[in-house]
Amino acid sequence: MPPFSNLVSESLLINATIDYLSSRGGRAPAVRVVDRVMKIRGADPYLAKLLVSDLVERDSRLRMDGDVVIFAGDDHESIDLNKAGFVIFDLETTGAKAPPCRITEVGAFRVVGGCVVEQFHSLVNPEMPIPPFITSLTGISDLMVVDKPKFGEIAADLLSFIGDSVMVAHNARFDMGFLNHEIGRVYADYRLANPSLCTVQLSRRLLPDIENHKLKTVAGYYSIDLINHHRATDDAYATAHIFINLLGELSNLGIRDVGGARRFSNKRTRAKKLC
Repeated sequence: MPPFSNLVSESLLINATIDYLSSRGGRAPAVRVVDRVMKIRGADPYLAKLLVSDLVERDSRLRMDGDVVIFAGDDHESIDLNKAGFVIFDLETTGAKAPPCRITEVGAFRVVGGCVVEQFHSLVNPEMPIPPFITSLTGISDLMVVDKPKFGEIAADLLSFIGDSVMVAHNARFDMGFLNHEIGRVYADYRLANPSLCTVQLSRRLLPDIENHKLKTVAGYYSIDLINHHRATDDAYATAHIFINLLGELSNLGIRDVGGARRFSNKRTRAKKLC
């Protein structure tokens, strides 16, 4: 089984199996999976089932029904925005790209029913020097993190905090990329299964007339204080309250589920200024 229920495998073999099953309507006999994906021709049915069972054990998206392998997929698109739990998070890092850069701070808030109900925060020892420019931007120095836990030491607590929540960040592609990179270092070949939403994309669609869609600008639009910008907890707190406002805007447009929010946010707009 995966080390945590909210992780799925990044194994090339498992992803190839999922691709094959998807092309077959989501199910196929084990012998066909072994033949097409593993390139083992004419495998004994019992052996084929054993081989595929190992893949099923490693990824919750797969299951067996007798000798048939089934891609269960996920039901993220239909998650009700009014009933879902959200984890709004922000990361500070040693640079713009992972790898080689690493996380230096994690800040996260759980939002349920439009209210902030729980918080997670930790400085993180990135196991590499923090560039002077980053220290000047965030205020996080090598001295501040030298005795703090490494990501692997907080990973279990963070994954438990996240649970099955929808992940939300201001520029989710950046934050989810860093988070999954760090998770993959701790739990090899695994990443978060959770769906994500991006408040940059949502604000571009919902607030097309503001000057830009940087965090501070959007926070100002909603009269949300952002006192200690570029620190994970403060940025995550502001993002959480921005997102609560954006949920109201989505509801007014009749957008009720994660799939609808994703489709809406991915539509192209003519932005005045990129953030």
